[in-house]
Amino acid sequence: MAGLFDPLTVRGVTLRNRIGVSPMCQYSSTDGHPSDWHLVHLGSRAAGGAGLVMTEATAVTPDGRISPADAGIWADAHVAPWARVAEFVKARGAVPGMQLAHSGRKGSTREPWLRSSRPLAVPPAEGGWSPVGPGPEPFDPASPTPEALTPDGITDILEAFRRAAGRAAWAGFEWLEVHAAHGYLLHQFLSPLTNRRHDGYGGGFDGRTRLTVEVVRAVRAAWPDRLPLAVRVPCEDWTPGGWAVDDAVELARRLAAEGADLIDCSSGHVVPNVTYPVAPGWQVPLAEAVRRGAGVPVAAVGAITDPHQAEAIVRDGRADLVLLAREMLRDPYWPLHAARVLGRPDAESWPDQYGYAVRPAHREKS
Repeated sequence: MAGLFDPLTVRGVTLRNRIGVSPMCQYSSTDGHPSDWHLVHLGSRAAGGAGLVMTEATAVTPDGRISPADAGIWADAHVAPWARVAEFVKARGAVPGMQLAHSGRKGSTREPWLRSSRPLAVPPAEGGWSPVGPGPEPFDPASPTPEALTPDGITDILEAFRRAAGRAAWAGFEWLEVHAAHGYLLHQFLSPLTNRRHDGYGGGFDGRTRLTVEVVRAVRAAWPDRLPLAVRVPCEDWTPGGWAVDDAVELARRLAAEGADLIDCSSGHVVPNVTYPVAPGWQVPLAEAVRRGAGVPVAAVGAITDPHQAEAIVRDGRADLVLLAREMLRDPYWPLHAARVLGRPDAESWPDQYGYAVRPAHREKS
């Protein structure tokens, strides 16, 4: 079996290793435009040796943001600043990826560090908006009340995802992921806990999965055939009567038939007040179940912090790719440190500018 530092080829793109930077919201944009923060944040992880570096959840419409400070790709004006980021990430040997997202009913909320001192919902006078969802129920009492999407509104969102995929390619990204998890719009349609519609986008499994399938179909049609398309899928709602791993397996099969190349397996966050069984690698069994049940490549997430742990996940065939989030915030150079721990000096691709800081046994500089 392949190991953590073996390359991974998907369509026409090869990752130098099986380590990816998971999408992490930075709340550092103005009108959707990425800033110098994004260049430094994402560029540091590329210099740190990751094979894949993904943007945060990048909104396909203004009302698809989580907060007014979220990044976007809904306008042509967003392309140039994102191109700067993608170019630098590629120059450091990583593959730049973008996650396309729509927050649904979880939109128009404040940045996390402001939520303890100010109301969660952002009013229109402060740059907020009326969010949308499958129905008019808010996420919780403190959240904004959404408007139920009409058929025309759904058509507009499909078009927004399609156009966003084209802009991501224009900006130079080489990996695309559709966000259908974490309680955002597509997950809200998938879960029976949040989708109570009685039209063609609700009811049974076929109706609830319809929007996600149509989004992936639209994105795949606009995204170059040689480039990989991933989908972040919820594998468990952790609530009785909710979405479960068997649902994720069947959805993964359908998405693969639409041209999705990899399923990024996450879970939870579609309803409040849920207790999660958090432990090292706690979501890896979900990824393994989807990989075996649907026969598709998968990415594993969830408290993956130790190099030996990550190596075993890949080596044992439980996932094809590991995505790190919080650990990458703590240590942007985790992949280079992991290579040393695992005895892979050939994978210690330290930037030339940092050569003097690396022990001569591992990196010789004249």
